[in-house]
Amino acid sequence: MDYKAFFAEVADWIMQANTMAINHGMDSEAFWKWVMDSTAAICEKHKNNKLVLDQMVMLFHWLEDFYAESTRGKGS
Repeated sequence: MDYKAFFAEVADWIMQANTMAINHGMDSEAFWKWVMDSTAAICEKHKNNKLVLDQMVMLFHWLEDFYAESTRGKGS
């Protein structure tokens, strides 16, 4: 596996996630559908390599945590 290429892909995915969040909002179905579809595509592209799976799951949780933190206290 070309780790350098994979982690460059991860960096690109993070930039795309930022763009999707700006364009659609993190509270939108479109954003979270893109997150799920794109993480699955990356995992499948790399034949569900354990490092890839773990990295993409971590990024998903990172987005979830960021979203939860950004909405904490809203509506109070």
